[in-house]
Amino acid sequence: MNLPESKEIPCYPDFVPLDLSLKDILHPRLSLTQDGVSEFTFAGLYLFRNRYNYRISRAGKEGNFIISGKQPDHPAKLPDEPFSANSGKTFFMTPCAAPDRETLDSLFLTHDYWKNISDTVLAPVKDKLNEYGITFEEDRDNFDYLYSRTDLAELSGKKYHKKKNHVNNFLNTYSGYEQRPMSAALIPKAAEVLDRWRQDANARNKGDDGDFTAAKEALDLFDSLTLKGSIFFVEGKPAAWCLGESIARGKMFAIHFEKAIDEYRGIYQFVNQAFAASLPRFFTLINREQDLGNEGLRQAKMTYRPCGYVRKYTANRER
Repeated sequence: MNLPESKEIPCYPDFVPLDLSLKDILHPRLSLTQDGVSEFTFAGLYLFRNRYNYRISRAGKEGNFIISGKQPDHPAKLPDEPFSANSGKTFFMTPCAAPDRETLDSLFLTHDYWKNISDTVLAPVKDKLNEYGITFEEDRDNFDYLYSRTDLAELSGKKYHKKKNHVNNFLNTYSGYEQRPMSAALIPKAAEVLDRWRQDANARNKGDDGDFTAAKEALDLFDSLTLKGSIFFVEGKPAAWCLGESIARGKMFAIHFEKAIDEYRGIYQFVNQAFAASLPRFFTLINREQDLGNEGLRQAKMTYRPCGYVRKYTANRER
């Protein structure tokens, strides 16, 4: 798929909807952000543009972007995601740097809060912003989980004993498995897995098909969104796939989507291990995104023993 002709991003206070024509402007700048916030990639923003009604502007001449959005009015259609106190509220995000005081004053007049502030954006201006009456707090539900690529690839030691058993049981049960790099030619096979995953998700979650729409579009736009991944076959049949991308100046790999057919026992543990092992060694960390305050998801992510987090903050203006 060819990208549409590139458009310009207007200066604040004007905004434009996020669309594919902005990829050539946004992708290079977002790739240079240091912290590895999983939302701050072009694909991460574009694939959820409708869910959050994303619009974009820029502040100053350095390519510092402002993203405006709105939380869904109802609990999100993600498996078991709890109701958010911010449902229906408007927010803005600043992936590259904090805006100046005048711009912040204006943004807080038109938005309820400032979201997904990274350490690198916050640290240089925190004291000054406190003087402006802007207060910050950690947003634990949106911390990204970081794992050592080597740990996930090798599953060595007692702490990974159960995970390694799941992988070994999968390998012993399904001898005819194959991992292939995702390519445009294999997208139809990945779509078969996604459709089956949706059926299973609907059955488990009473009609809730989670991030199916975003995952489907990620496959449809695979050639355009600079995503990388693998597809896994069991006895010649497509059984699982994952997609992600390089972030944090190439230090991390973020897993955006991981889908599998439930009937293959241990397949998620196998995919997790096998894909980590297939990544180039210059990726020292794997970012497996946030738990959204879902206690079950939090426990599952903790069982893989994260080595750290990408911390994120929210900010409000004292009124």
